[in-house]
Amino acid sequence: MAKSANRVGLWLVGACGGVGATALLGLESIRRGLEPPTGLIGHLAPFDQLRLAPLDHWVVGGHEIREATPWAAACEMHRQAGVFRAETLAACAASLKRCQREIRDGAIAHCGQPVAQMADRPGVHRKESAAGAVERLAHDISSFRRRHALRHVVVINIASTEPPFAVGKTHQDWPRLSKALARHGPSPLPASSLYALAAIEAGASYINFTPSLGIDAPALRQRAAQCGSAFMGNDGKTGETLMKSVLAPMFAARNLRVLSWVGHNIFGNRDAVALDDPANKAAKLRSKDHLIHDILGYRPQTLVSIEYIPSLDDWKTAWDHIHFEGFLGTRMVLQFTWQGCDSLLAAPLVIELARFAELAVREKFAGPLTHLACFFKSPIDVGEQSFAAQYATLVDWAGAQKSIGRTEK
Repeated sequence: MAKSANRVGLWLVGACGGVGATALLGLESIRRGLEPPTGLIGHLAPFDQLRLAPLDHWVVGGHEIREATPWAAACEMHRQAGVFRAETLAACAASLKRCQREIRDGAIAHCGQPVAQMADRPGVHRKESAAGAVERLAHDISSFRRRHALRHVVVINIASTEPPFAVGKTHQDWPRLSKALARHGPSPLPASSLYALAAIEAGASYINFTPSLGIDAPALRQRAAQCGSAFMGNDGKTGETLMKSVLAPMFAARNLRVLSWVGHNIFGNRDAVALDDPANKAAKLRSKDHLIHDILGYRPQTLVSIEYIPSLDDWKTAWDHIHFEGFLGTRMVLQFTWQGCDSLLAAPLVIELARFAELAVREKFAGPLTHLACFFKSPIDVGEQSFAAQYATLVDWAGAQKSIGRTEK
């Protein structure tokens, strides 16, 4: 473990889910040399020239609404999804079990019925105002930082998707929202936004890996600006949408007119349980569907479906059918099938987002970290949706930092 002056914190919202457990196992197994760093772009040029915090500098904690542990979640994935080598899991058992000491009670405001039904930690049902919840969550993060003498903490929301949340007059400026938060009664913010505000108040960075509201309300952006907070989101781009962001620019560049684009997704983990509810599903569908229109500059017929198939567990299959018009009006079809383990696609992005965000804060960046757009389906304050263009922006940012020999190890 690194000296305390160099240690940094990763605080996961939804720490005991599949993504959280996989990220923890990945951190531990790679820094021990048990597994290669496949999937971590920080090990590729030109990012390997940046002073990203080494994996053994990270201390992990988080919020959770279920009576679960990272170790139990990792074992469940090994047993049910058939992932992780048994010897790797056994070698990292003690570290994953230690992480349980840093798990605290989360929040469930406006998270949707299926998520609320999963919440079996007694502490998440306490009666408190929204302001009280933010104070409690922020205290957990601040105490974590002080206890481990961390120079900075990055909070990443990897919880289940919430239903769409309407932003109204209350959410337009910070003084008005601050007063609303102090009132008892229904929270004026969903849980993802309470976590975002808690991160701001605790002096941490906030990354929203979900399509939930998070920090994306004017009043919260105002508060982040007042506190000099760094943040980014929304909704990690891991599979089918990643393919869309690569393929759609090809059609545009070759002047091939897309007539319709249909995507069908099936998987069976806890996130799929949440998305089986129409209210929660609506937010995810909106995040997945806008990209085609944004890239092409016109609106072909599109359809995205997400279905819960319990037998698939953490394995996701996406089948896309693209009907397009080519030369002399000839109609053609491109189809692709993407099959991957949902948590193992997401976890390396979570690790790298923490490392890139922490570096940006060290380099005195604040506000939306727009150079991280390539990690997200709906990147905050970024209109460009082509993965290649977004990735080029990240490469340019890395080159501009000239971090070698300047940034603290």
